[in-house]
Parts: sequence; structure tokens; C-alpha cells
Amino acid sequence: MRVGSTIQPWTDGAKKYSRKYGDSLVCVRFRYDEKLKKRFTTVELIVDEAPWFLQKRAPTDQKTPKMVKIKIEKWEKQLRADVKSAGGKWLPEEKLWSLPLPQVLKLDLESRIVNEEGNRGSTSGIFIDL
Repeated sequence: MRVGSTIQPWTDGAKKYSRKYGDSLVCVRFRYDEKLKKRFTTVELIVDEAPWFLQKRAPTDQKTPKMVKIKIEKWEKQLRADVKSAGGKWLPEEKLWSLPLPQVLKLDLESRIVNEEGNRGSTSGIFIDL
């Protein structure tokens, strides 16, 4: 069934529904069923009214979280599985894992972060804005 047209309550073709439903009428739609070869008229009505106030939401920061590299040893299979399930990606050329910083913090892996020079260290100096 497809919608052929939507008309406002004050336009021709909707006036009889406007008389019937009054100010509750929002619009009238004509729907067509090609199989049945029928036209259906539907109405949209306001059935309830209540006060509403726009609530300010905390800003949603859509930027991508900072990716950090972490070192996991070969024998730490369970840890590798945990990192992989948290969205970690293996970087074979560097033999390191790349993982979003919030996930590193969640998994308590800060001590495994590898800095730009390839040294493991703490997160001191990293500003975390979650």
C-alpha cells in the first residue's frame, strides 16, 4: 500500500473530515492498494495534549576516541581475546594492539600503553576526556 497524497485539514478533499474531527485533525492521507484496486482514506488525529519542555541534553561528542597502542605477550591468550572483543586491532608490523583509550582504561591496561618511541609507560601526561 502506498501513500498517494497527504492534505491539510483546510484544503479541498479534507473539509468533511475537518467538520467531523474539528481541531483534532492534523492531516488526511489517501493510500492506494494496487492489488485490491482500492483507495483508503486515513486521518491523523491529536488524541492527547500535555505540557512539554525542551530538556537540555549533555552534549554528545561524536568524535572518535583516541586510539592507543598496547603490548600483549604471545602467551597472554585470554587477555588478547578480551582486547579483541573490546574492539582491539592487531598491528602485525608493530607487533602491538591498537585499542580505544576508554577501553584500555576499562580493562585496566594503562601500564601496557606503548608511547610513540615504542616504550611502555604510564598514562601520566595523557588527558582523558571521556
